[in-house]
Formats: sequence, structure tokens, C-alpha cells
Amino acid sequence: MSFLLPASLLSSLAASSESALDNGYLPDFLVRRAIRYLCQQRLDEISKATLEDAVDAKWAYIQGLKAREDIAIETEKANEQHYEVSTEFIQSCLGKNMKYSCCLYPTGHESLDEAEVLMLESYCVKARLENGMDILDLGCGWGSLTLFLAKKYPNSRITSLSNSATQKLHIDSQAALRGFKNVEVFTGDVKVFDFLGTRSFDRIMSIEMFEHMKNYEFLLRKVATWLKSNKDAKGGEALLFVHIFCHRDTPYHFEENDGWMSRNFFSGGTMPSFDLFSHFQTSLTLERSWWLNGRHYGKTCEDWLVRQDAHKADWIGSGREGELVSGKLRADLSEGEKKVEGAKSFYRFRIFFLACAEFFALKDGEAWGVGHYLFRQRD
Repeated sequence: MSFLLPASLLSSLAASSESALDNGYLPDFLVRRAIRYLCQQRLDEISKATLEDAVDAKWAYIQGLKAREDIAIETEKANEQHYEVSTEFIQSCLGKNMKYSCCLYPTGHESLDEAEVLMLESYCVKARLENGMDILDLGCGWGSLTLFLAKKYPNSRITSLSNSATQKLHIDSQAALRGFKNVEVFTGDVKVFDFLGTRSFDRIMSIEMFEHMKNYEFLLRKVATWLKSNKDAKGGEALLFVHIFCHRDTPYHFEENDGWMSRNFFSGGTMPSFDLFSHFQTSLTLERSWWLNGRHYGKTCEDWLVRQDAHKADWIGSGREGELVSGKLRADLSEGEKKVEGAKSFYRFRIFFLACAEFFALKDGEAWGVGHYLFRQRD
């Protein structure tokens, strides 16, 4: 059983068994035990610091972000790792709304479909949304929020921005299928994309995009130019709502040498601390923040894992494995290589869901969780 395995062996397995992980050879109990061990190592490293050292380290981290020349790095890798894999595959793992981010389980007994809607509804309340607003869904994924808002607020104009062409295709097709006339989707990298004064918004919503960013000073300055002035905004206030995953008090970078997760899913990413955005208020004012216990995300990922396993036969051994390879990578591979790499992609997503389930549930959800933030345009 897993509790009989020494921690040193588990650590060694986690460091040296990537081939076994990529091919689905390792049993779940062993992978879960290794993940908990490695996450606890991270927490132990954090807790060793004195308060003085922790404050100095966070200050240096924040100044390092502000000194960066780019809003984000390695955005193309994020597309390859997450956002330009098969839409049908992602759809088979997620709930009815295709929400590829934390869902809300107030009782712990909600279905995934119910938890998706509960989180989406919570955004509407926290962001003070109203029918008739101009709303930007920044980093819109497969359109869970865009399509939800288009239906809920039929007199609103919903603009979406994604860095993935395949996500735009999906959202456009779903909007047409549902008869929505109030949705427009743009494809662009937030580092360089700009509306150039062609439109402005009463509300900007961003769900799990800021974790791919670095210089929040630059990012929030750009976002502020897309918001209307408070006097021109519907309801008298122009607001930015942000949802991120985060550590309760310590920010850090995902580095390539951190291991399997950083290389395969979070290249160039950031783990914010819950309070990180309080240090970036030059362009917008932080009005309110909310902490959501990590068990919500743990339960979300467990539900994704169950759905992925239920559809395994649709992909593994079906002859369709090649569809799981990101489009840009697929063009350079032979048919045999596509099958091999596609199977790896399936199992990597499986380990990703499993790892995140354990990661967010650790310490009863009080180490890593979700932060919600409401920023107001400066007058």
C-alpha cells in the first residue's frame, strides 16, 4: 500500500519516471502519494523562512515582476500545452459549460455541471454585472463565461479575447448554434493585442489568465485603457474582475527545472500569492478580494479525471490518438509519431488533473486555493 513506501523512493519515482507517467504505467495510488510528498516539500521550504526573510523575498519577487520587459513569456507554449489540443477531447473532460477553471462546490455534493453554474453565477454577483453592459471576457478559454453571459444578459455586448484560434472557432460555432447575436471573439496575444480605442467596456472579466502573466504593472495599465471611465460606465463604475489560483501567502515562478508539471503544463507561468495584486494598483484600485478554499479546485479536478477516464476508449486504442496532438506540432509528425504523442498527451492530462486534485486539497485546502479580485477604474 502507498503508506508503506518510503518517501525517498517516492521522490525518486517522481523525478525519474516521466516515461512511465507519459504512458500511463504508474498506478494512481503511487502517483498521488508522490504528488503529496512533493507538495509537502514545497510547503516545508516555504515554512522554513523567518517572517523577515519571507517579507524580503516577496518584496524582491514583486520588484522582479515590475522590472520585466514583457507582460508575459512563453505564451505559445501555453497554447501547445492547454489551449490548442482537441476541442472534442477537452469537451469530454469538462462539464456542460466547458469551464476549464475552478468550479464551486458549497456542499461538496454538487455535480460538475451544477458547480460550473454556481461559480459562473458568483462572478455575476461579485462583478456587479447588469444587462446592457459592454463586457470583455479576457482570456476566454472555450467560452464558458462568454456564452453564459450572452444568454443571461441578452442586451449586453460580450467581447472575448483568446490567444487560441481553435477556441475562437468553438465559441463562434456555439454562439451561432444558440442564436446569440451579442458575441464577438478576437484572437490575439494580450502582450501585443490592443483594441486601439475602437471599443471600451463597463466590465472586464478574466478567469485564470493572470497566472500566465508576469509584469502585472504593464498588464493592468493596458486593461485600464480598455475600461470606460467611471462617469461613462453603466452604473457609474468601470470594474475589472479577476479569478486566479494562488498560494495563500508566497508567490513563485514555474521554472523548467521544477519538474514534470512546469515543463508540460505551466511553462513561463506564475503562482501568485493571494495578496500579490495589492502591490499593483497604479492604474486600477483594488476594491475587494475573496479567498476560496482549495477543496473547490480539488473537487473540480477529481470530476474532470472521472470524465476523462469515462471517455478513454474514445481516444486510446481508437485510432484517434493523433487528434490529441496540438495542431502546430502535428504538422511535423508522421502518423506513427502522432499516435505515440497523442497517447502521451492523454496520459499527461490525466496526471495533470490528478496532480491538481491532490495539490489543491492538501492541508484541507488552506495552502493553495482561488482568489477573486475586484478592481475599479481610477477617476
